[in-house]
Amino acid sequence: MPPSRLSLLGLVRHMAEVERSWFRRVVDGQDVPLVWSADGDFQVAYDADGIDRAEAFAAWEGEIAHARRIERAAPSLDVTGVDRMDGTAYSLRLVMLHVIQEYARHNGHADLLREGLDGVTGV
Repeated sequence: MPPSRLSLLGLVRHMAEVERSWFRRVVDGQDVPLVWSADGDFQVAYDADGIDRAEAFAAWEGEIAHARRIERAAPSLDVTGVDRMDGTAYSLRLVMLHVIQEYARHNGHADLLREGLDGVTGV
């Protein structure tokens, strides 16, 4: 397997962009840029060079807080938003399920990175 530039902090940055993309841009309809990446290229967030830990966690925590406000304010999980990139409508329910799936996938990546660092595996 070739070496990877994937890092735990890169995963935090990526998930900040996932939260922003789905909740702010799709569900809330905001016209905001991604935090680090260009539209359609989430790979920039993974780049660990020059990452500021405090900035990464502040962005991630801020996006989570915003997503939770959207969830609390929604009258139901059937509220829909539109992905402006392709015009597809998504319910809040589907967005929440997709984001859960993203966290599950990337938590698996984090487990592999952790095991590579110190040999500890999940229980």
